[in-house]
Amino acid sequence: MELLFYPESWPFSVALVLLLAIVLIEGAGLILGMSFSGWLDHALPDLHGDLDGLGGDWLGWLHVGKVPLLVLLTLLLTTFSILGYSIVGLARALFGLPVPALIAAPLALLASLPVVRFSALAIARLVPGDESTALPLSSLVGRIAVVVNGTARLNYPAQARTQNENGQTFYVHVEPDDAESEFTAGDSVLLVRQISGTRFQAITNPRPDLL
Repeated sequence: MELLFYPESWPFSVALVLLLAIVLIEGAGLILGMSFSGWLDHALPDLHGDLDGLGGDWLGWLHVGKVPLLVLLTLLLTTFSILGYSIVGLARALFGLPVPALIAAPLALLASLPVVRFSALAIARLVPGDESTALPLSSLVGRIAVVVNGTARLNYPAQARTQNENGQTFYVHVEPDDAESEFTAGDSVLLVRQISGTRFQAITNPRPDLL
């Protein structure tokens, strides 16, 4: 417990607090029919840009689009906290000297990225059909999706599950195309337009028999 209160441990304590906050907010969201992951996608839409171009290599390397962004964030915060505390603790135990936070935090972050990558890959492999694909995400337009978490309103997407033409599963974020509509968990929708990356506009599935 003493490790938590070292001055150089503050970045990792902040990460731990954020992790606990996510758990509490997401748990409350499940009860209230809301989704923190949908809010996250709305607040940071650029993270879900097409996995092409300058940032696409890094996003693809971290398996963004293959597992939900909230899972990746949780993995990163968890790994960053554990490795950070380990660096601080080992430095004090072996050398009797503190490691400044400005040194410990970048080291922990760099060490966390490979762990997040391989953990996300393992999680993706546990989900049947959730594999990488050469098809662009725009090919999901016209596909049927099922809302799995949260309540979607205009500009406030919720998480949904869909499949491409090869039967591979993707988690996307959907929102209605008008202010009067909303989708809740279990609703079947038709993806009609890609807003950016994994964020789509959708309408109520006009042909439920197609699901």
